[in-house]
Amino acid sequence: MFSSDKKTVGKVWLVGAGPSNPGLLTLRGFKVLREADTVLYDALVGSGVTAMIPDTAEKIYVGKRSDCLINTSPNRRD
Repeated sequence: MFSSDKKTVGKVWLVGAGPSNPGLLTLRGFKVLREADTVLYDALVGSGVTAMIPDTAEKIYVGKRSDCLINTSPNRRD
């Protein structure tokens, strides 16, 4: 819960690596991924890219495949 006196400001980045090849990630994408506090990723993100996520970052798997919903959070919007 956030205090009403303070506003939390952050940034959201959408980073893609084409066919999940870490070699296709842009330098900027690599930088923001390495500096992330929280990373949401889906089934299309391969292990080479997820290995770049820092251990200190919260990792949230939100992928779904073939109508198989993984994240049932009430805040999720499909």
